[in-house]
Amino acid sequence: MCGIAGFIMAKDKEIRFERAGLLDAMCRIITHRGPDEQGTVVRGRVALGMRRLSIIDLKTGQQPIFSADGRFAIIFNGEIYNYRELKAELEERGHEFKTNSDTETILLAFLEYGSGCVERLRGMFAFAIWDFEAESLFLARDRVGKKPLFYALADDGSLVFGSELKSLMLYPGISHEIDLESIDTYLTFGYLPESQCIFRSVNKLTPGHMLEFRNGKIKTSPYWEFPCASDSGLNETEIAAELRELVHDAVNVRMLSEVPLGAFLSGGVDSSVVVAMMSKISVDPVKTFSIGFNEDSYSELKFARLAAEHFKTDHHEFIVTPDLVEVVDDIVWHFDEPFADSSALPTYMVSKLAREHVTVVLSGDGGDELFGGYTRYPKNLGRSWASKLPSFIRRSFGRLSRALPNSALGKNYLYNISLDPIPRYIDALSLFNRPNRNKLYSQSMLNALDSDFGIAEEEFQDISRSCESRDSISPMLRLDSLTYLPSDVMVKVDRMTMANSIEARAPLLDHKLIEFASRIPPTMKVKGSETKYILKKAFEGIVPHEILYRAKQGFGVPIEEWINSELRERINDTLLDATAMNRGYFDRSYIELILKEHADRRRDHSHSLWALFMLELWHREFTSNNGLQGPII
Repeated sequence: MCGIAGFIMAKDKEIRFERAGLLDAMCRIITHRGPDEQGTVVRGRVALGMRRLSIIDLKTGQQPIFSADGRFAIIFNGEIYNYRELKAELEERGHEFKTNSDTETILLAFLEYGSGCVERLRGMFAFAIWDFEAESLFLARDRVGKKPLFYALADDGSLVFGSELKSLMLYPGISHEIDLESIDTYLTFGYLPESQCIFRSVNKLTPGHMLEFRNGKIKTSPYWEFPCASDSGLNETEIAAELRELVHDAVNVRMLSEVPLGAFLSGGVDSSVVVAMMSKISVDPVKTFSIGFNEDSYSELKFARLAAEHFKTDHHEFIVTPDLVEVVDDIVWHFDEPFADSSALPTYMVSKLAREHVTVVLSGDGGDELFGGYTRYPKNLGRSWASKLPSFIRRSFGRLSRALPNSALGKNYLYNISLDPIPRYIDALSLFNRPNRNKLYSQSMLNALDSDFGIAEEEFQDISRSCESRDSISPMLRLDSLTYLPSDVMVKVDRMTMANSIEARAPLLDHKLIEFASRIPPTMKVKGSETKYILKKAFEGIVPHEILYRAKQGFGVPIEEWINSELRERINDTLLDATAMNRGYFDRSYIELILKEHADRRRDHSHSLWALFMLELWHREFTSNNGLQGPII
């Protein structure tokens, strides 16, 4: 596990700065991703660098790695779980290895199969291969987006890339202009999808895509797409049996490590399933790590303890209290972009706890998107009756919603049921929906957005409709799999684990398991009000019944209470001071209104206020360039 950074300078431009020093700075700012060592190469107009967290081939896995003739060089972030099988295949074809690393395996697979090598890789990855002879760069990112990869063309035509945005922003000639459309998207959903970046000049390589840079031109293309829903034709018993085998295999291949390994255990279905399989495979007790809160309604520790006792793990716990929100400035620095998912805080803390004992953890991420685990799925299906109403009645609901005062009971509900099914689901996901953003923004912000207001909502609708499906569940699952999963869940896990120099692996997001899950009938995922039905059936008798069939809690944080207590003064001061207001984004009276409504407990605005708070902290960290110096400790 590492972090990578580099740049390819345009051929016809004079080199005006010291390249080795710049590359060193780009690598050192992501030292947390790889504290063990740094490797670089600067040759001509090419600069490739990496920071390494040693997991596999501790003695000979240093990067960059070069081909035998010196023509190609690779830098790599991630883990390839089938590299030994791939290595054996390549040796049969006459390739000789100098190391026992997955990095060299990728490079020699590229020499053998060209860009087709990515289709043979099982794991998480972001890598760059430079061809010194053809003067071309090849970049690739894993199928689900577990590992990040940013890229940008600088003013002089140079291509700059890296695992983290902060590395790129050190390069001279990359604009720091903020993209207002991204601000709008962030305030809608609480994160930025892969199609957008907070800085207008920077792009994210889409998961499942590769990029070639040659003669100053960029070409991107997909090699894998998240599969659309289909039907395997298997019955429930057959599906459950195959599902168990695939989960066991996905966990087994991810237990390869030369350093201590453990698991995050929330006490939910997904993490308990992963720990169950780890316990079957491991000869020693699995080290497990859990986070809880003093607020019982948010704490899952009793279920985590139940799972730990059942599987006889070596269990460790930590209680998150409001005073620990002081680490939020450090968290903001690690995300690079505004990020409003408050569960980043316990993820950061459980990663910090785990790092005291292990270097690698397995997690249960992905189960909700693959198997229909979110309670919002049956909730949205429960409102399908509204779609059968005459359109003039639904339009009247929308008009009534807009006429009601902000704190009126049922205002948001009326607006939601006035919409068609897919827009209704997207509205339910929103922190600030379209009517509320109209109130939130200043007139100058609305003028600046103009026709681009709500552009992400339109993109999300297109994604939901991108697969033909007659059922109502598949569009929701597809949307979450292509947006929330890579851009919220994977970003959170990657940044918060890497902030603590620990590697997280997600067995439930093995691409073989994803492809099988896409062939499970949606009615076996969400059955009435029962979420994740088939996954629970598959692990009955393995995972305790109390865990499988308890009410879903989610990895939430008691932000509502904290904002009204320990955080109240800080959030009020931050959102209403002159620095924040002078940015010109917001109407002060609306900010004051939602602060008061929340304080008076007339309406829960906790997630919206947290999003505004994170946005302002991001501005203070990065728009002054302080964020490019290092985290606040």
